[in-house]
Amino acid sequence: MRTHTVIATPYGPETLVAEGESLCGLYMVGQRHRPAEETFGEPDPGAPIFVETEKQLKEYFAGQRRDFDLPLSFAGTPFQRMVWESLCEIPYGETVSYGALANRLGRPTAARAVGLANGKNPIGIIVPCHRVIGSNGDLTGYGGGIDLKRQLLDFERGGATLF
Repeated sequence: MRTHTVIATPYGPETLVAEGESLCGLYMVGQRHRPAEETFGEPDPGAPIFVETEKQLKEYFAGQRRDFDLPLSFAGTPFQRMVWESLCEIPYGETVSYGALANRLGRPTAARAVGLANGKNPIGIIVPCHRVIGSNGDLTGYGGGIDLKRQLLDFERGGATLF
């Protein structure tokens, strides 16, 4: 059974979605590939997973947390899940290219497929798809927009604040 809540962040309201006791979605308003609201389930703002997720996000935005420790549940193809799990291994403040990520997955010719899976990441920020960039270093594609991607990367590199 899915439940959801909406929390305030420096980037505006974000919808958290849970499947049981695991977080399965974190969506920004206007996010590309955002599911229909009716798929989010019933509101449950006091659910422990939402309380803990909000706490950890506040710590992240305050510069006090670099890694998230939350139970996650991914609904996608086996390849998408493999990409999303791999995103969690990209260190805070660092970036990798789509091609390098494809190589890490043992699929050196799958950079485009990695990009497509990355773009459909259902758990933004916590699963750091913003840390994946083009092979030439350009910031390419982000469900929340390139400006937000740049802000998150600058913040993680110590060059900006989020507030």
